[in-house]
Amino acid sequence: MAIVILGAGLTGLSAAYHLEQNQFFDFKIFEKESTPGGLCRSIEEQGFTFDYTGHLLHSSDAYFTQFLTDVVGLENLATVKRRSFIYSHDAYTPFPFQVNLYGLPSEVIIECIEGFVNRPQAKKNPRTFYDWVLKKFGPGLTKYFFLPYQEKIFAYDIKKISASWTGRFVPDTSLEAILRGSLAAPQDQDIGYNSNFFYPKKGGINFWVDKLAKKITSPIATNYTVEQVDLVNKIVTFTNGDFERFDTLINTLPLDIFLKMLKEPASSSLAPAHKKLLCNSVINFNLGINRPELSDKHWIYLPEKQFIPYRLGFYHNFSKSMVPENCSSMYGEIAFLKTPQTSPGTLTREAILQMQKLLHFNDDEILVKKVMQISHAYVIFDFWREKNLPAIHTALAAHNIHSIGRYGAWKYASMQESLLDGKELAEQLLAELNQGAVPPRTQSQSQVHP
Repeated sequence: MAIVILGAGLTGLSAAYHLEQNQFFDFKIFEKESTPGGLCRSIEEQGFTFDYTGHLLHSSDAYFTQFLTDVVGLENLATVKRRSFIYSHDAYTPFPFQVNLYGLPSEVIIECIEGFVNRPQAKKNPRTFYDWVLKKFGPGLTKYFFLPYQEKIFAYDIKKISASWTGRFVPDTSLEAILRGSLAAPQDQDIGYNSNFFYPKKGGINFWVDKLAKKITSPIATNYTVEQVDLVNKIVTFTNGDFERFDTLINTLPLDIFLKMLKEPASSSLAPAHKKLLCNSVINFNLGINRPELSDKHWIYLPEKQFIPYRLGFYHNFSKSMVPENCSSMYGEIAFLKTPQTSPGTLTREAILQMQKLLHFNDDEILVKKVMQISHAYVIFDFWREKNLPAIHTALAAHNIHSIGRYGAWKYASMQESLLDGKELAEQLLAELNQGAVPPRTQSQSQVHP
């Protein structure tokens, strides 16, 4: 095939969709699971729908909004105004922490304001995330939220990572905003990239990805697990014994896994880099609760070390269709690097007990318990990655391999960015083909997908 796509998650599906939208059908797409979707999938049990942890649709791009309109249908998506909070010092304060200190102990508020006013400015270009957040927000806000929360979510020392991932994900603040948010409870706020979001009215987050998959006319080969990628002969071999030749390869599998499977020429040494690419894993526990309105919040951040999860979310507040009548549902997320010191089962049990005390529900009210372990969750932006990742992508591109998406590119990305990654690469490859390479095969000429 001219193009082989590995992975039918959001980015792989997007690449396939946008190739077809440009009347290019000389490609095949392979997925290891029995259905497409990657981590943008949902499961149903006893009338409850659980996502593979929290997935919310944020749109800041005109094309993405139009895509949702045309492919998914805005009538199928609820528009939701965020209700998210931080729980610390026995108080709920609205997100973002850096503009909503009202309700915290006075000594905490004073420390945060003084720290912001006197924040260190000596380092013009802070190298670490810790130094970056100190310069931007000061030691008080760093101490009470950014340091403990980011170390929980990454399960990594934030003095050993860069701030290159922050982008639009960390809202700014000002002395005026901090003072106003310290003197009175906040009114209607519209701060940050996720202040409003879309969510499917039915079917969980899988609904919109399924809509995308159904728009692709070329069959998707499922239950295809990659065993080896031969760079010399340009062949992908699968564990079921099948293989596929390619001219160009689009990889959306996690980059560390992909590099480990490479069969390279003697002049190449990409595979060993897989050991250096770090990401954490997440235990995602989901509970179906026999009680209406367990919480009125969408999600809660838990920065304090006393709590095992770093975040909780409540599906029934995304859409009432996620739960049976008069029920609620929630998810919790626990991050760890490589292997947790405590067994996942023990961690989950202890975390659920903590949440029962925090939210005041008991064992008898738990109707469903579903635990999923996500092996690749948050990429660690350590300095080895910063220095070596561009060279890895350049070396792969020399073999006509493009590794894209959240895990293929090894970055922090939203669903919007993942879809746009697939679109941009599809358009780039077609532009290159149209400059004199192999002419694109029409749909009537395309081979039958296995």
